[in-house]
Amino acid sequence: MYLLVNVLGLVVFIGLAFLFSKNRSAIKWRSVGIMTVLNLVLAWFLTSFSIGRDMVDAAANGFNELVSVASVGIEFALKPLTGASLQPTFMTNVLLPILLVVPLFDILTYFGVLPFIIKWLGKGLSKITGQPKFESFFSIEMMFLGNTEALAVSGLQLKNMNAKRNLTLAMMSMSCVTASVIGSYTQMMPGRFILTAVPINVINALIVTAILNPVDVPEEEDTIAKMGPATPAADNVDSGSKELGDEVKDEVVAEGREPFFSFLGDSILNAGKLILIIAANVIAFVALAAMIDKLLGGINPWLSLEHILGIIMYPFAWLLGVGAHSFDMAQLMGTKLITNEFVVMGSVTGKVAHFPAHYTAVLTVFLTSFANFSTVGMIVGCFKGMVSDDKSKLIAKNVGYLILSGILVSLFSAAMVGLFVW
Repeated sequence: MYLLVNVLGLVVFIGLAFLFSKNRSAIKWRSVGIMTVLNLVLAWFLTSFSIGRDMVDAAANGFNELVSVASVGIEFALKPLTGASLQPTFMTNVLLPILLVVPLFDILTYFGVLPFIIKWLGKGLSKITGQPKFESFFSIEMMFLGNTEALAVSGLQLKNMNAKRNLTLAMMSMSCVTASVIGSYTQMMPGRFILTAVPINVINALIVTAILNPVDVPEEEDTIAKMGPATPAADNVDSGSKELGDEVKDEVVAEGREPFFSFLGDSILNAGKLILIIAANVIAFVALAAMIDKLLGGINPWLSLEHILGIIMYPFAWLLGVGAHSFDMAQLMGTKLITNEFVVMGSVTGKVAHFPAHYTAVLTVFLTSFANFSTVGMIVGCFKGMVSDDKSKLIAKNVGYLILSGILVSLFSAAMVGLFVW
């Protein structure tokens, strides 16, 4: 029965996207159908086949090993001089490993490894799905770099494309995570489902925006303006108006390249800033939620922020086929949307091992994205500083669509993975 409910949920979520579409007659259903089938096959492969499970397990173990290596430096800096063991906390086990992971991915970018992977994965995704080249490229870029970072290195493209395509990218930006925090996630939730959610989200971001905001891109406009400064030599290469498949010049002016250790120092400082931002958000949101609960409890002992959010999100949780866990799932979904994924993951870390498999899968996948209200402000602010006033105003006027896009992608991904995990 719950499998049928899960199938119904996926149909309903697609129907909701169609209902709120800005131009239903312009939806390219063939492309949407191809992407949906591709994502279902990918979810099936990663969850139901031993080779698929081994792949995501290997990736999750890789991130866990990175965290383990990072713990050597953390213990050296924080272990008491008396010889007592360092007690694990959210800060030491989840946040501080980012000090290793962020520089590692920046090093891969510095030497051109990540830009190469992003370019060719984006090209392949565009060929398979029929989506515009840059939108496909951007979805892969987000998977590795995160939303604001991907926008930052795509400044020239944003300026060159029309406002409606800018809105598509803003909506897609609600649905990603960055590779630099995946290691933190795998310390709190099952790594297998975290790593399954990441590629599933990429394609679902394309599906949801193709329905909510269909845009016709003429062939002459379907180009990649610039990869951006994510490549170390970006400022020294005449990339002009390159197609996605074009090769970037190999000649690099060595004198113009930032020295490696200067670059590495900046990367470590940026990782430290990221930790402070996450820690500040988690502390503030948890404290604010506790304050709101205290105020609501003064009105009625039953009233709490989680209960209110649970009532609002209950229909969506039920449609994910979690049965008796629907209200609990709804509360966690709502809390994630108004706070962030770290708050919710941290609250269930000690319990998730005892959850039923299906509930664990859909909850983990739903949580694996930056889709929350604070992300909206980051994206709107990013566009305001990068594009013309009329384009940034269009983004600001469509905040509701940004939130809807993020929620729908999370629901799509949870429903798709949930179909194959029971």
